[in-house]
Amino acid sequence: MKRFISYDESLTILNNIIFKAKTKEKLFLTNCIGRVLACNISADENSPQYPTSAMDGYAIKFEDQKNDFIEIIDKNPAGCVVESEVSNGVCIKTFTGSLIPNGADTLIPIENVEVINNKIKVTKEVPKGFAIREIGENYKKGEVLIKEGTIIGFAEIGVLASLNISQIPVYCMPNVAIASTGSEILDLGEEQINESQIRSSNHLTIEALAKKAGANTIQMGVVKDDIDSITKLLESGLEKADIVVTTGGVSVGDYDFVQDVIKEKLNAEVLFHGVTVKPGMHILLAKKDEKVILALPGFAYSSTVCAILYLLPLIYNYEGANKKLPIVKARINQDFPLKMNKTIFTACNVKYENNEYSIDFEGKKQGTSAILTNMLGNPALLIQKEDSKDIKAGELVDILLLNELK
Repeated sequence: MKRFISYDESLTILNNIIFKAKTKEKLFLTNCIGRVLACNISADENSPQYPTSAMDGYAIKFEDQKNDFIEIIDKNPAGCVVESEVSNGVCIKTFTGSLIPNGADTLIPIENVEVINNKIKVTKEVPKGFAIREIGENYKKGEVLIKEGTIIGFAEIGVLASLNISQIPVYCMPNVAIASTGSEILDLGEEQINESQIRSSNHLTIEALAKKAGANTIQMGVVKDDIDSITKLLESGLEKADIVVTTGGVSVGDYDFVQDVIKEKLNAEVLFHGVTVKPGMHILLAKKDEKVILALPGFAYSSTVCAILYLLPLIYNYEGANKKLPIVKARINQDFPLKMNKTIFTACNVKYENNEYSIDFEGKKQGTSAILTNMLGNPALLIQKEDSKDIKAGELVDILLLNELK
């Protein structure tokens, strides 16, 4: 009899998978949003390169603030280099972003002066060096600004653009092949010819999850329950993809052939088959050479939850991204006993108010692991570890935010 491992054990195995050497591609800046940077980015110059004005005002010598008046001798718009210099008794009107004229050591804002006959009278003094951006205030030449492994966001795009970098190398995303298995299931558009047939949603739901995580997807549709069809499916998937995901055929039924093909036809290395998790339990993870096979249960809710728990971390792992599933604390509105010695994921509703998350179960249906509609709305998954205690109303619990998945 096979040994079921704990959820935590299964995650340790999954996180220790080493994929082939990561490949890189160069993309234009704004096409890199959400991707993982494949090199360090360093500054090739100081920013700013010269002392620069931080606001509109007058470039002066600090000690001249004690004078009755300071004469205005020139204007210094942004983008120009003024030839005039500041000396005692004179000032230059200087605008935000302009270079500070030679001789000046302070910028006094326009709000702090009165202008009288081309002279200024200081009405409120400022400290020496006020409103002058020093050389290298943003960053200094040679400084590492963005480290390899960073997930590119809007701030990184802005910094890269300021460095005049238009393209950057990022790690490639995995190719994920997806299929549903089962002689009783129908793909979109297929006609039902008997009452036992049901419409498959698994392969499309999982494709949506993989795409949301940034993976390249290969949709392989619905495959019948027979050894040859499943063997061809997995062999084809392994040729095209880095990760192959199937649903159905991993339990202990007479027609559950996926596990047999993985173990006997492909001679893949089974990393685990069976986890004390609900929904899921019979989930199988295997390696074939440098490729990974993830075989999920057939029920819609089970396959979706397991794809979230296992496929998304596999994609993060492949890309080298420091991404995590969005697990937060929330306050529960009712007692919730632990029903079995498994790690249980239960659909609930979540909202954020009064500076905390709270959950309830209004409208959530109780039943089998086929109820995918429980994930509609503003859903989360309540997490109960197998060694946890019964939950009491008002306690803080762990939840996984489904609408915050990356």
